[in-house]
Amino acid sequence: MLTVSGISKSYGSKVLFEDASIQINRGDRLGLVGPNGAGKTTLLSIILGTESPDTGGVSLERGVRLGHLPQESCPVGEQTVLQIALSGADWHNKSEDVHSDSYHDSYSFETEPKAKRILAGLAFREKDFDRPARELSGGWVMRAHLARLLTDEPDLLILDEPTNHLDLESLQWFQDYLNNYPGAIMMISHDREFLNQLVTTIVEIRQSSFHRYRGNYEDYLQQKAANEINQAAAYKNQQREIARLQLFADRFRAKNTKAAQAQSKLKQIERMDKIEAPESDDKTIHFSFPQPQRSGLKVVTLANVHHAYGTNVIYRGIDFEAERGQRMVLVGPNGSGKSTLLKILAGVLEFQSGTRTLGHNVKAGYYSQYRADVLEVTRTVLEEAMETPQRVTEQYIRTVLGAFLFRGDDVFKRISVLSGGEKSRLALVKLLLDPPNLLLMDEPTTHLDMASIDALVAAMEQYQGTVVFISHDVYFIRKLASHVVHIAAGKLTHFAGAYQYYIDKSAAQSDRSALVAPGIHQGRTDSQLPREKQPAKTKEQKRLEAEERQQKSRERRDQQQRVDALEKKISNLETRRKELTQLLEAPETYQTGKATQINRELLSLEDELAVLNHNWEKASTQLLQFN
Repeated sequence: MLTVSGISKSYGSKVLFEDASIQINRGDRLGLVGPNGAGKTTLLSIILGTESPDTGGVSLERGVRLGHLPQESCPVGEQTVLQIALSGADWHNKSEDVHSDSYHDSYSFETEPKAKRILAGLAFREKDFDRPARELSGGWVMRAHLARLLTDEPDLLILDEPTNHLDLESLQWFQDYLNNYPGAIMMISHDREFLNQLVTTIVEIRQSSFHRYRGNYEDYLQQKAANEINQAAAYKNQQREIARLQLFADRFRAKNTKAAQAQSKLKQIERMDKIEAPESDDKTIHFSFPQPQRSGLKVVTLANVHHAYGTNVIYRGIDFEAERGQRMVLVGPNGSGKSTLLKILAGVLEFQSGTRTLGHNVKAGYYSQYRADVLEVTRTVLEEAMETPQRVTEQYIRTVLGAFLFRGDDVFKRISVLSGGEKSRLALVKLLLDPPNLLLMDEPTTHLDMASIDALVAAMEQYQGTVVFISHDVYFIRKLASHVVHIAAGKLTHFAGAYQYYIDKSAAQSDRSALVAPGIHQGRTDSQLPREKQPAKTKEQKRLEAEERQQKSRERRDQQQRVDALEKKISNLETRRKELTQLLEAPETYQTGKATQINRELLSLEDELAVLNHNWEKASTQLLQFN
């Protein structure tokens, strides 16, 4: 339905694409990935016709309609929320006046109820439908434009970081809606879970080209790792062969009897199809963050805390305690009080009654994606970051800023001209450069790309203080949390384990839905109910349960055998790989002319190992379900 043919695009000396091509077919679910600055958003702009390639072009099947949600700054005029949702503007039909009354009147009777259902799914209340959109925050305007696209149902939906402005429940609704979307989807997203649940193809922008992978984001990572191993082995072997040929030429080119052979070796090097050196595009930045002063064992305690917003009671007499070194994530449905609890812990929200006690030597620091008032707007990004009591160099500061997307001349921007996302990132950098020993964070991964999320994970893995945080990024939670607190109906339920432990104890259907977990048993299972509340089992129930246990035992045994068989194959192949590698490192192998054959076997073996390891991971995961 859409073909990008041989495009090239450069900005000065920076080459984004060079003779790059990609095709998008009907029904595709495509995730576009690559490091910041690789050209993801530029590619979308070229597809949409708002930018032109230097060479090459984009062709679209006749009648195909495109719909685009940019990362931020959707336009808004005098329209209401519902009017935006009904506007259905086709980005390739720019002559259409989407603001005219006749345009809106052309919609069918069924369209308005559909738009209202979508707006409700995106957390708009019915009373918001007729509100002028200009009264709303930028994030809510983005939701209205997202509703416009979903109502219109273009043939190809192009989304640039669509989850940035969605709360947890809206994100879950949106994810479910896209799973049943009738058209093709192309998206950029930093949310690994979102990509894993939705896409069936990953296109990576790397080395000025497009590289296509089948499967979701996790599949892409596994395939890429296998490809990098193969490329590294092939590159190493070719370089070894080139060195051998060059050595022969250098030694014998001056001898009359060997000069012809030496020249032949040089021509052999020239004729080789050179394998490029492996390159890590993520450019992961490694550095050590400053560490906070050690606190006492008890870090923060709430006792009998009551809080309400007017007549809306959030908490009635809750108790809470965090100890040194805990990494606690707060989960629960929207409106349950997660952000309220975080603000109470941070001391930025006064509660009606109860006590908040900080432990010995505790210094609390609060980070919110909306909290930018800590920044001095007259300074540049670099000047603001340098305002830290820590003894660090400007080069170190610039390295940290680079990890959080402030690169090159970005560090000289005035804070007054930064976007909301940029201000949030800078506030996060300042917090990490002078960290408190009690760190309270509300959605810290919003506005970060994947490499920056990894940089934040690395910083938090080094962090020696106590952290309490809220996030709907499953990857970040899995990496960081060692304790889960579920909040619902004003009650706190603690799960003294990592996120997987919490999932196992909940009735969640997926990693994402576990963040809301409507079916959770409030920390105890039916078997923990008092015995007198459990009805007596009949003989038939006991017989069926026994059969079920036996069937589960058989299935577990069969699955264990599959895992054992895969482990044996992997072990045999790894032994053979070691043998082949040793052969390739032996000089006599090249004298016998067997190097090419051995290298081919090694590359084939690496492919087979990648598949077997993937199958072993799946089989092992299934086996764990029987435990």
